Amino acid sequence: MMHADMDTSKAPDLTAEQKRWAFLGSTMLLTAVGFLGFAFAEGIMLPFAIGWVVLQMFGYVGSLKLGNGDLAHPLFKTQVMLHMMVLGLLIALVIRATPG
Repeated sequence: MMHADMDTSKAPDLTAEQKRWAFLGSTMLLTAVGFLGFAFAEGIMLPFAIGWVVLQMFGYVGSLKLGNGDLAHPLFKTQVMLHMMVLGLLIALVIRATPG
């Protein structure tokens, strides 16, 4: 149920660049939440998994607040790229840890 004073008809449309960065940011957040579920199920790397989700929430909210809600603002882009690097390091750690 929508609140009476929530009129979204005046909201500006997102640009293609803003949509791309929003997609990448949400993909990183969903990946972190998925890894959190895996970490809880397997009982491994729980502090990392919890911290990664918390850092993303604070990072995205803070960068959007300082960037006036612009999803293509350099602060938001930096947050997304930072978490892409964390994902890369996590993948490297998993590859390195697998016996073979």
